[in-house]
Formats: sequence, structure tokens, C-alpha cells
Amino acid sequence: MASMIDAVVVGAGPNGLTAAVELARRGLRVEVFEAKDTVGGGARTEELTLPGFRHDPCSAVHPLGIGSPVFGTMPLKRYGLEWLHPELPMAHPFDDGTAAVLSRSVAETAASFGPRDAGTYRRLIAPFLGKWDVLARDFMSLPSTALPRDPVGLARFGAVGLPPYSWLMRRFHDDRARALMAGLVAHVIAPLGGIATSGVGMLFALAAHEKGWPLPRGGSQSISDALAAYLGDLGGVVHTGFEVKRLDDLPPARAYLFDTSPTALARIAGLGRAYDGYTYGAAAFKIDYALDGPVPWTAKEARVAGTVQIGPSSREIGAALTQASSGTAPRTPFLITAQPSLVDPSRAPEGKHVFWAYGHVPNGWEGDLTDAMERQIERFAPGFRDRVLARAIAGPPQLAARNANYVGGDIACGAARGLQLLLRPKISLFPYATRHPSVFLCSSAAWPGPGVHGMSGHNAAKAVWRGLRTEGRR
Repeated sequence: MASMIDAVVVGAGPNGLTAAVELARRGLRVEVFEAKDTVGGGARTEELTLPGFRHDPCSAVHPLGIGSPVFGTMPLKRYGLEWLHPELPMAHPFDDGTAAVLSRSVAETAASFGPRDAGTYRRLIAPFLGKWDVLARDFMSLPSTALPRDPVGLARFGAVGLPPYSWLMRRFHDDRARALMAGLVAHVIAPLGGIATSGVGMLFALAAHEKGWPLPRGGSQSISDALAAYLGDLGGVVHTGFEVKRLDDLPPARAYLFDTSPTALARIAGLGRAYDGYTYGAAAFKIDYALDGPVPWTAKEARVAGTVQIGPSSREIGAALTQASSGTAPRTPFLITAQPSLVDPSRAPEGKHVFWAYGHVPNGWEGDLTDAMERQIERFAPGFRDRVLARAIAGPPQLAARNANYVGGDIACGAARGLQLLLRPKISLFPYATRHPSVFLCSSAAWPGPGVHGMSGHNAAKAVWRGLRTEGRR
């Protein structure tokens, strides 16, 4: 008779696969069950528009992937993961045809903000340069999973990062710096005035200077495929096309880890109203484009940037985020766009390009933001629409249908605002545990939250490992 499985993981996104790898590395017998026909979750690559155009349906650019403390301990390069760096990590164009930039160089970034704010930015970043590996590990772990290696550095980052972005914004004189930093905060799709929003902006800025904002060769699927291949070599098993509706659907195991929304976990594991207080936030409205040529940006910096933020003022960005979070679709949306084929020609036929863009809308919104988004792109890239060969449009209902973790189209798997930005999925020192002693949450609904970094899976796996080890000693 076969021995009992040590751990079953539900969901083969980056966090589920990371949790499975971490447990398999410790010699445990692990099996993963994924409802879709391929692994990946929010890190997939598909031909969404025309043959030969390879798009990322969700995440595309990965500052927290290349900077992930747990990915850094894995031989993922051996399994085909190769990071490609654009000439510029990010550009933020303005109506006058110029752009602020987030460069690998702090000096170049500071200079793009103008003379009054260059020194301010350099002083803001300086204390943390050269400390990414320790700071990221300390910041993305919890005291219950790993004691800080540099508590003083973490406290210093907390002093800058815990206040709302409005506090950070007051340090800058001109709106060039304010708008670029506001755009960085907006990556968590929440209003700018919330607790710890300064920390979000700082984290993304530091990541660019320390690690870059790269794209994986071949698309985001490469991250998921590398994790799955490594897991296979460790003896782990992945079952795809297997939808789990209740715990009884799964084989007996000592622990069950869920890379799912808290809502799905409660339903499958029979935990009733355990997560009724957990809220879902504003949604994404995403368009993937097949283009006949590169985006015709007016600002030369945007033509070589992997990511382009579109929001010409901090006020405009703040208004768009507040509207989306309070139930109104913004007329002038803030956009995050990515240009994968600038650094990876394999993503599109020769001379053609893929382009990726999303704005923010209310959770569950059923309208069409396409025209408003394209007006914004045309504002900074006149003639853009003439380059469009095809578009694949996904509003909140389509995003939720594509990935069950995106409840109402919330790609952060839960509002990243207020206390829920820091204390996910609820106020607890042990956010990965549930009231069922064998059931754990390992998705981005638990700290440290959204992003393709695997740290929610890593932290949950540590909690499971410790529990199983204690159980084994009894």
C-alpha cells in the first residue's frame, strides 16, 4: 500500500508551486492539483490574439520575481528561466513630450525628476542601496516564519514606508517625481492615501535600482514551467485539469495548502464564514494587443522602456484609483503598460510586437474601458490605433473566469488597502493557518501579498513543515 501523501497543494500558480517545491526539497511527498490544463495561475503565456503573438494574460514584468528571496535559492535557470532586461525598466511620459524614468541608475532616475527633486530622491533611496537581499527577505517574511536579519534596516524602511503616500509626496517639489512615485504605488490597485502606500512605491523603486524590472524570455509561463520542472525533479507530482470542489475530492494527506482565494478555501474546506471579513478590491481592465510595429511614443524614453506608466499627474492618478475603488469607472484611467517584444523578439512575428495594458475599474464592473484606455495611449503615442492588428479584451468578468483567484476581476486576490495591505487575510501572527489544523492558505491573499515572488507559498510551506515536524515528534 502506498504511503500517505505528506502535502497536497491546490492551485499551480507561482505560490502553490513554490510551496510544493519547498516541501519537496525537505523530502516530503507532495502532489499539486490544478483546475486548468496548464500550470501558471497569474504567470501564463498564451496566443490570445493572432498566431505567433505570445501574450501574458496577467503579469508580464517581474521586479519582485528576479528579486524574490525564495526564487534566488532555486536553480530555475537550469529549467529555462532567463531574465531579459530592457534598456530602461520604466518610463513615465508627460504631455510636453518628456518623461521621467525609473532607471537601473539612481542618478539617471533622480536627474529625470528635475533639479529641485534630484537630491531628495537620492537621499530617500541611499540608506537602502546594496541591501535588497536582506531587506526583501526581512520585509517579505513574518516574525512567525523568520526573524529579521537586519532589524535596524527593516525598522528604517518601516519608518519611511508605513506612512501614506501623501506623506512621501510632500518631500517632492515638482509633480514629475510625485506622478512617477504615485504610479508605482498604484501597482497594488488601491487609493494613494492608505497606510504603508509609501512603502509600496519605495519597494518598486528599490527593486529597479537593485535588480531591475525584467521580463522572462518566452513570457511569464517560463517562471511557472521552471518551478514545475524543478518540482518534478524533486519527486513532486502535478495533476492538471483537476478542479477541486471539496476536500473529499483530494487524496488523504497530512496537510493541504490552498493557492486560492480565501473565499474558495472556505467553501472547499467547509470553513463556513471564516473569511467573511476579507474584502476584494478594484479590478483590472486588461487589453492585449498585436501590433504592426512598436508603439509610437512621443517621448524617446518610452520607446526603450519595458514598462510605461500612463498618468500625467499625481492628481489624475489619485483620482482614477479613488474612483475605481469607490465604484466608478474613471474617465481618464491610469494605465500600466508593458512592451515585452522590445526585449524578446520571440514573442511576436518578425517586425511585429505584443503590447499589454491595463487600467483600474470597480470590482465586478461589466462596462467597456477600451475607448478611454486607447485615448490615453494615443495622448502619448499619436497613431497608436493605426498599429493595432488585433486586441484581446478582458474586463473583470473575463479575468475572473480565466483565474478563479481574481474575484470580481481583482488581480491582487484581495484589496491591498488599509490594514488588509499589511495583515492578510486577517489580523493574525499566523496568517497561513486556518481553524482546520491540516488546512493552510498559501496564495497572495496572505502576506506578503500580490506579485510573482513565491513568498506567500514559501512562508506557508515553512508553517506546514514546522507543524508536520512537531507532529512527527509526538
